[in-house]
Amino acid sequence: MMDWITEMTLRLASATNLDAADLLLDAEAKETLLDLAGVAAHSSGDRTNAPLLCHVLGRAIARGATFDECARAVHDFAAE
Repeated sequence: MMDWITEMTLRLASATNLDAADLLLDAEAKETLLDLAGVAAHSSGDRTNAPLLCHVLGRAIARGATFDECARAVHDFAAE
């Protein structure tokens, strides 16, 4: 059985005519995103920042930033 996020990703790819391979998350990416969402929620004190950060990360990556650069920036900011 396919997990929810994979099924939703495939449906979004189909609905938007994007290549699903460009959107699917591997296990490492899932863990990193969950970690970054947790950092956003805990360091800001506002859990609604978690999904907002994930959206901003997606926009940054779509415009050329790497996932690793973004993850480092989030962790660096949270460590200040």
